[in-house]
Amino acid sequence: MNPTYPQLIICGTGTDVGKTVVSSLFVQGLNAMYWKPIQSGIEDGGDTSSICKLLNLPKERCLKEAYKFNAAVSPHWAAEKENQTIDPRQLTLPSITSPLIIETAGGLMVPLNRQLLQIDQLKSWGLPIVLVAKSGLGTLNHTLLSIEALNKRRIPIIGLVLNGSLHQDNPKTLKGFGGVPIIAELPHFNKLSAHLLSEEWEKQNIGVRLEQLINNTSY
Repeated sequence: MNPTYPQLIICGTGTDVGKTVVSSLFVQGLNAMYWKPIQSGIEDGGDTSSICKLLNLPKERCLKEAYKFNAAVSPHWAAEKENQTIDPRQLTLPSITSPLIIETAGGLMVPLNRQLLQIDQLKSWGLPIVLVAKSGLGTLNHTLLSIEALNKRRIPIIGLVLNGSLHQDNPKTLKGFGGVPIIAELPHFNKLSAHLLSEEWEKQNIGVRLEQLINNTSY
């Protein structure tokens, strides 16, 4: 992968760990296009609408979802509620030569249908992963299990982004046991804005850090 045109997958260790915040950060920082292939739960318009409004993106940078379901439940069940089945043939990567951020629905082991887990689709795509996790209590077990699952399938991990109040020990422990670098540690934002994300990108030197990690990752 040419680091000038990074194409990365943002995946979480579970639900509500901050994937959309991290996706917004990376889309803005890399001047990337955004794609959420599967959206479950569209009460507020979904993550694509939220990110595009937050960052004031032109429509051409917000790719249309392959699947969009009303129920805020696991993708396989959300599809079944609408008498549909998610077909991996509809999840082909966009043919573009520009930075792309792909945000998954939920965590690694979320079923997409009754035969396919999300991690299987990640393996099929063959793109490197940015793993998003909470910073505090409970993150060690969830994050280390996620790293183990990715490593077992030889899916490359660029690094971790931790969300929430800074923790004195968890980053060091995750790096030590997981063998995965920390890309960034994001604070809790009382009110998220493009300006605050830009400040964190510059303050933590994420762009330079990310390029170094991409260049050092084999896949």
